[in-house]
Amino acid sequence: MSPRPAWKGYLKLSLVSCAVELTNATTQAEKVSFRTLNRKTGNPVRRQYVDSVTGKAIDPDDEVKGYELGEDEYVLVEQDEIEAVQIESNHTLAIEGFVDKDEIAQIYLDTPYYLTPSDEVSVEAFAVIREAMRRQGKAGLARIVLYNRERPVVIEPLEKGLLLTTLRYRKTVREPDVVMDDIPKTRVDADMIDLATHIISRKAGVFDPDQFEDRYEDALLEIIEAKKRGTRLPLIKAQKPPANVVNLFDALKRSLADDSGGGSGGRQRRSGAAKSGSSGKSSAKAGGTKDGPSKSGKRGKAASASKGSTGRGGSRKAAASSRRKSA
Repeated sequence: MSPRPAWKGYLKLSLVSCAVELTNATTQAEKVSFRTLNRKTGNPVRRQYVDSVTGKAIDPDDEVKGYELGEDEYVLVEQDEIEAVQIESNHTLAIEGFVDKDEIAQIYLDTPYYLTPSDEVSVEAFAVIREAMRRQGKAGLARIVLYNRERPVVIEPLEKGLLLTTLRYRKTVREPDVVMDDIPKTRVDADMIDLATHIISRKAGVFDPDQFEDRYEDALLEIIEAKKRGTRLPLIKAQKPPANVVNLFDALKRSLADDSGGGSGGRQRRSGAAKSGSSGKSSAKAGGTKDGPSKSGKRGKAASASKGSTGRGGSRKAAASSRRKSA
């Protein structure tokens, strides 16, 4: 079943427009969630608004939004008045300009969505806009009203569709120096930087999202499964926080020694990464576009990793999925 679109409207480039729909690129469906229950009866509880002065519960029809002007002073705004606010970005993604995606600092990137044509008539115009951006290697800037807020967005080609990412406003992003100015300046020993560089080189590889699992959620599922069976809860040992390093140079040397003697698994991954890098370069030389062969190569690796995940990682995922279904 296809996910429900979060927004429907039009994508517009100058005089060219097409009907599109926006779908969340991420999901919380697999997340472990808990209901709040009445311990005495075992029944689920529900939240209800209570008047802060009288302490009495209020009827939903008596709820109204208020903008605070001062202490105990509000401007009341009705829901239909909010819904009556109409600007172009309510229903149209008008591309206002184009930039190199790399020019946008990562801190401004917020939430990703998939953008796709919403009917057959719009497919051709949608493809023209997508392929023009792909050929130029540019990302479009636009605005959209989502959840009662206008948000700036960046739009870029992604496979047969477009990837739309909402952006944070400049005024909502703290300057780094607000937090980092308190970090004292210090001279760093060149030999220690060299050791740390070697550690990074040994641990370098190719990003694979399948290698990350929510270990905290897995631990919660183990507790839930044990309580369902009526068995003893799994023993979870508290992890000791790392101690402050007294001799940084010795710690770096020991880290390098431990990593070099850590078995063949790490070396094989690094070897694979090297091969992947070289094959990616050769593909690029073969004449692909900036986001063409290299990205499709990564997708191929991800697909093969997903299909062929066996062993401890694969069995853990299967067990977690089974526990979720039984829960």
